[in-house]
Amino acid sequence: MSEQTLVFHPPGSRGRLEKIGLFLRRHRGPIIALQWLIVAVYSVLVVVPAFLPLPPEQAHIWNNLRLFAQFIFWGVWWPGVMIATVTLGRVWCGIFCPEGFISERVSAYGRGKALPRWLKWSGWPFLAFVCTTVYGQLISVYEYPQAALLVLGGSTIAAIGIGLLYGREKRIWCRYLCPASGVFAVLAKIAPFHYKVDRAAWDRHEGDFEPVNCAPLVDIRRMTSASECHACGRCAGQRDAIRLTWRSPFAEVLDPENPAKTADAVTLLFGVLGVATAAFQWTVSPWLLRVKLFLAEWLVDHDHFALLADDAPWWLMTHYPEASDVFTWLDGSLILAYLIGGGFLLGSLLLLGPLAAARAIRTPFHSWQRFALSLSPMAAASIILGLTMLTVTHLKAEGFWLGWLPYFRGLLLAAGALGAVTLSVKLLARGTAPASRKAIAALAMLWPVSLMCIVWSLVFFYW
Repeated sequence: MSEQTLVFHPPGSRGRLEKIGLFLRRHRGPIIALQWLIVAVYSVLVVVPAFLPLPPEQAHIWNNLRLFAQFIFWGVWWPGVMIATVTLGRVWCGIFCPEGFISERVSAYGRGKALPRWLKWSGWPFLAFVCTTVYGQLISVYEYPQAALLVLGGSTIAAIGIGLLYGREKRIWCRYLCPASGVFAVLAKIAPFHYKVDRAAWDRHEGDFEPVNCAPLVDIRRMTSASECHACGRCAGQRDAIRLTWRSPFAEVLDPENPAKTADAVTLLFGVLGVATAAFQWTVSPWLLRVKLFLAEWLVDHDHFALLADDAPWWLMTHYPEASDVFTWLDGSLILAYLIGGGFLLGSLLLLGPLAAARAIRTPFHSWQRFALSLSPMAAASIILGLTMLTVTHLKAEGFWLGWLPYFRGLLLAAGALGAVTLSVKLLARGTAPASRKAIAALAMLWPVSLMCIVWSLVFFYW
């Protein structure tokens, strides 16, 4: 069954959505002005707080720029970006992202070199995401603006450098190297909005038409996925064949014309559900604390003090004596082991479900990659739960009532689990495998969903 048969249109909504897409294409001027405004705000919030002193104890987010920037970036901005990607597709990338916009603008004046083969390696987004996540935790990027400036500013400088070297008015950084690109690609697969291409209408169109500058280098005519599309609207109405429309959130994963890529599956299992989950939970893990205390006592008892030293520079590990927040080399080693080792162990355990399900069904369509992508709703819930932990921290500090929080977290976790199970069942419904094999595959896919529920339940309700 093709993706077209899976698209649905709520009554009266089709025309409105098409008009939104066409509006975005016809009003590039105001959108560019908005992007420049976002760049200015982004620059102020990233740069200025890094040069401000520690906030006093009585400071609040509404009267201290450092706390305000921290709350906006990590408590509102990034959770909002992930929610927007799950619901609207990669609209953040196409319309709001300052890095992508700057990279595209500077590339118009760059060298315009051809892309080398190494740059096109599909594993860069995953590797960049893991490295950025781990490094950010080591230097406490969520707590200190100096660390945020180092990570976010460094990423922006890299995006500018790539823009000056490669492409011409393109977003080479976003397409191949952005640390968040792989995560966005996974989450956009279940977005209920997308730009649908009518291939037949495209091919039969005659007459002149305005060419489209697709900044992320998508082959628009053959586009079947929302993963690479930046939802900017520039191609809306092209050849009377492209329109913004609704679809089932399950449509893309179930579409046999849409290949299930290994890079996306690995990013979902080992990145979003693996390393990112470990990054969100290590600060509250009693396991890590017990290991740290055991090793620290052993080192003291045996007169080994090198790992207990706290002389690492702030750009390598957290080192803020004025805030009584200093990591020892033992801290850094354990955090690194927990994130890399624990994250990849969790990803490997999750992988068992898709591997077993694919082996039970044994058809090219029912690959382990596609079964892994059926966990996209779980991945969306997980990343949003993790990022909103930072939001909750700020709200608690400001004295907000959070009695509703356990119910919200439970509902979001249940929604992610139910979405993943439903998508897996719909995937198994496609094909003629015996009922017994489908039952085995269904049970296998319950494993990763149950495991993630256990992990987050430990974090929120037991630890």
